[in-house]
Amino acid sequence: MYEAYWELSEAPFDNSPNPKFFYLSPEHEEALVRLVYTVRHRKGCGMLTGEFGCGKTTLSRALIQRLEAERYEIGLLTNPGSTPVDFLREVLYQMGVETAESRKPELLHQLNDLFFRNYQAGRDSVVIVDEAQLIEDEAVFEEFRLLMNFQTDDRFLVTLVLIGSTELGAKVRRLKHLDQRITLRYHLKPLDQTQTASYIGHRLRMAGQTTQIFTPEAIKLIFDFTRGTPREINNLCDVALLVGYSKRVKEIDEKIIAEVIKDMVGVS
Repeated sequence: MYEAYWELSEAPFDNSPNPKFFYLSPEHEEALVRLVYTVRHRKGCGMLTGEFGCGKTTLSRALIQRLEAERYEIGLLTNPGSTPVDFLREVLYQMGVETAESRKPELLHQLNDLFFRNYQAGRDSVVIVDEAQLIEDEAVFEEFRLLMNFQTDDRFLVTLVLIGSTELGAKVRRLKHLDQRITLRYHLKPLDQTQTASYIGHRLRMAGQTTQIFTPEAIKLIFDFTRGTPREINNLCDVALLVGYSKRVKEIDEKIIAEVIKDMVGVS
């Protein structure tokens, strides 16, 4: 409802993982380079971890955008499944194969056949598991290891990319058989204050506004409150634009940010 007032073509701080708004900070660029390298060079398994709201899911979508559709067959799992059978069926489904099969050996055979057909057709199979820290059953992590056993004499038949919170890294470290098979890993950190300002400006530009609506003092307060976490920056800036619209101000200053913060933390 505030877009026209601020001369925006769309809401700039929506929290959906829209690659259009992807801000390539040095941290995010390094993470993306490692993920792309893992896939293009068939390194078997890569892992991206980070605090909640740091942009891991958006990074996964940016990775997919950079992989040529004619070369890669990609399965993106956002709900990995609670049991090994659920997980294997979800991998097949996300790669275009629906099956009523409920026996794990048969599901593994179907996956091996799928990966090998892709290999023969000159296509690489990629399985991206987002929110992997939500997996409770260690037996599901065992399936990751089994997927990496699908190989020819000189290459993996599938590349596995695990994405999750810091908790995922701790879980994987306890599973030595899996931990040792992760070739590349990266831990994504929040933005610093300069990057926070650039992030806010980038998202405004992507939504059609070239003027910096937020004052430097407002941005400092945004950084102090959010600690540079993109999801929290989005939430704060979105409400600030709404409040600024309702007050008919020309810019968002630290007073408006302070008011929004008070509402968020419930301070009277």
